[in-house]
Amino acid sequence: MQKMYSETSHLEHVNKKLAPKEETIRFLLDYSKALSVIDYNKLKFEALLN
Repeated sequence: MQKMYSETSHLEHVNKKLAPKEETIRFLLDYSKALSVIDYNKLKFEALLN
């Protein structure tokens, strides 16, 4: 998943200002790994497990 966000398919068409920084990608990946969503009787509970 990290490769999908950090590599661009057409570098000549990408605005460098819009490309995400490596630290932004790392933060989002770490957050998504730590996030746990629990469904209980039509309720959703979100827990950040870090």
